[in-house]
Amino acid sequence: MSAVEVVFERRGAGAPLVLLHGIGHHWAAWSPVLDRLAEAHDVIAVDLPGFGRSPVPPAGLPADMPGLVAAVAELFAALGLDRPHVAGNSLGGAIALELAAAGAVSSATALSPAGFCTPRELRWALTVLTLHRNAARLPEPVLRSLFGNPALRTLALGMILARPNRMALTEALADARALREARAFRAVARAGRGYAFAGAPTVPVTVAWGTRDRILPYRQAALARTRLPAARHLDLTGCGHVPMHDDPELVASVILDTTGARAA
Repeated sequence: MSAVEVVFERRGAGAPLVLLHGIGHHWAAWSPVLDRLAEAHDVIAVDLPGFGRSPVPPAGLPADMPGLVAAVAELFAALGLDRPHVAGNSLGGAIALELAAAGAVSSATALSPAGFCTPRELRWALTVLTLHRNAARLPEPVLRSLFGNPALRTLALGMILARPNRMALTEALADARALREARAFRAVARAGRGYAFAGAPTVPVTVAWGTRDRILPYRQAALARTRLPAARHLDLTGCGHVPMHDDPELVASVILDTTGARAA
């Protein structure tokens, strides 16, 4: 735990690479790609403030996206990281792009990032995630039975993952627990209303979108291409909103291409 009270998992050696999860998630969202990334980088996967095991800051949660970005930049300073590479998913993808626009990172990879949807699409995403959060409050034995049945797991997780049965039972239960206990969920959801990315990064940026994303649908990638014409834009074919589980090797290769590790 750092001076800014953020829990993280750290593995590997090399140029620092910080991984940022989405709303209601936790650092373990990156578990399928952590070891692959750690072959080339000093990887720091964080629980954002109020998510996972990171506490709500004593001064309260950031009230808007600039506040969230400042909190992550403060973490960089606390860990002695000078312009690390960063990759993020959903909310974490938006933060990654904002950090790139601020010149605070060496590169940014954004996987299905927030910030490119209409107000109606944002309401849809938050409604679906809130329904999942309510379902995560079911008793643990019920969730264990639900996730233990392949057909029911597909029904329960099919809005988030394109290939739910690639997720282990223990991972599904841990994700449900993280969503249920996400103390910052409502506050961050409120702070994100009306948010739209409008920055202009000058560092290497990749925006990669799951073609089967049902939370922030793939059609939003078209707006990302318009707003970020200098970025590299990729399709994550067959992947859903959290592509790290759907195709770990593809996601790891996209991140390593962005950081330059695969070219070294």
